[in-house]
Amino acid sequence: MKTNLTNLFCTALTILAVSFSVPVLAQKASDTYKDIEFKMAKIKEPVIPKNSVNIKDFGAVNGGYVLNTKAFADAIDAVSKKGGGKVIIPPGIWLTGPIILKSNIELHAERGALIKFSTDKSLYPIIGTNFEGLNTWRCISPIYGKNLENIAFTGNGVWDGSGEVWRQVKKSKLTESQWKKFVSSGGVLNKDKTSWYPSETFMNASKGADQNVRPDLKTKEEFETIHDFLRPVMVSIQNSKRVLFDGPVFQNSPAWNIHPFMVEDLIVRNVTVRNPWYSQNGDGLDVECCKNVLVENSSFDVGDDAICIKSGKDKDGLERGIPCENIIVRNNIVYHGHGGVTVGSEMSGGVKNLHVSNCTFMGTDVGLRFKSARGRGGVVENIFISDVFMTDIPSQAISFNLYYGGKSIAETLEEGGDKIVNKAMPVTIETPQFKNISIKNITIKGAQQAVFLQGLPEMNLENIEISNLTVTAEKGFSIIDAKGIKITNAKLDIENSNVFEVYNVKNMSLKDVEFNSTSAKAVNINGEGNANIELVSSKKLDFSKTTTLGNDVPKGAVKF
Repeated sequence: MKTNLTNLFCTALTILAVSFSVPVLAQKASDTYKDIEFKMAKIKEPVIPKNSVNIKDFGAVNGGYVLNTKAFADAIDAVSKKGGGKVIIPPGIWLTGPIILKSNIELHAERGALIKFSTDKSLYPIIGTNFEGLNTWRCISPIYGKNLENIAFTGNGVWDGSGEVWRQVKKSKLTESQWKKFVSSGGVLNKDKTSWYPSETFMNASKGADQNVRPDLKTKEEFETIHDFLRPVMVSIQNSKRVLFDGPVFQNSPAWNIHPFMVEDLIVRNVTVRNPWYSQNGDGLDVECCKNVLVENSSFDVGDDAICIKSGKDKDGLERGIPCENIIVRNNIVYHGHGGVTVGSEMSGGVKNLHVSNCTFMGTDVGLRFKSARGRGGVVENIFISDVFMTDIPSQAISFNLYYGGKSIAETLEEGGDKIVNKAMPVTIETPQFKNISIKNITIKGAQQAVFLQGLPEMNLENIEISNLTVTAEKGFSIIDAKGIKITNAKLDIENSNVFEVYNVKNMSLKDVEFNSTSAKAVNINGEGNANIELVSSKKLDFSKTTTLGNDVPKGAVKF
């Protein structure tokens, strides 16, 4: 009797709990905003009505051989007519063309469900959209929505974008057997047989492209002639409010994986995002021009930058003028990727109020990556990064590069482009600026270089503070065109005898910095006037008091 009463009571509580429309998997606000360094509005979660439908009820056929585009569309329409609700995708292999979202919809892919998008490119018409920070024409995304409210992706199923038929592939990134498989599948090779292309149209169209966009083409009709080249991002949600990703796997995208653009109140948690490591432009998550964002408890293993913060590019981004702001990124793991957490290079609208904490990067090309270039404009400021752990970083663990040219840092280093000293240019609205950035509690166990900070001669990096840093790396610090650099409480195990290389830096302070060095000189400043300072080093150098390089330090070098 007691057991029956207990069961009855639990059942009553369950009925009471589900009888109201509530935010999907709501999270405690006190946990979300604890220790955040800036004020931001509470992120609103999508509210989904309790209606539900199953795609099987609309004729969906399991097996991966029947196209279920209509079944998905009909299921979404049916629940939308009731004011919204959940579309259930049960276990199975569900082949489909593009899925067009509507407001108040939750796509719930149950564990065991694989949604595989068709490789038939004719199913993806060209639409006006945004890619690489520019207004342009692309094929519609496999998952697409615009001007929506209350969208959720839940469950533990897998969304697969069939990216292998869309992407160019470099031979140098594949094993011999993988390369043979691509070649035998069709497509074409370039003249020196170092790259595979899905088609001759793709190969020819790529020759005139600026980072995957053809700026010389203007009309839809012109873009139609290179349809095969216009590979889409897999998930595109634009100009929308209250969007949630919670639970699923997103993989094998044609280009970027998930691209929220101009979204207010965005939550990405408990997701797995993965692409083949060789996938060209195979980004994980590109948050662009968004406000009030949470990215947490997720893992990324991708072919390009993993978690990217963007705000448009050049003229289009400047005219739009929408920053990416109020962003929390925490408790994430990144495996392969060009950058663990990246800001830029499309940042013409600016980025402000970014909190990153408790993230781990393992084998990521770069850990913390900031990048831009002249012509972008925009201000990146109020960035707070803490408790980041990195292992086996093949290039720079922390990187600021204001001369970004579209290549990964590994590729740039291979070409000898790890240091650029240029003449100053006039400062205009197109001059990018990075300032007021705090990086603390960082552990780097294995890297080609610990820290690379490079601003512009006309617009230095400003007020960058790095504290509580423990590093094992081949090279130490390169600091170029910067001011207000503070390095505090750093323990550096560096193979290269020159632990610090500094060029055209003002107001740099080092406090409680310890490192091993086999160099005969601990500090060597080559400058003019009274700027020359020399200290004799030992195996371990301890700055127990702050050492400051003053405003009058000209271009020169500092070597420890």
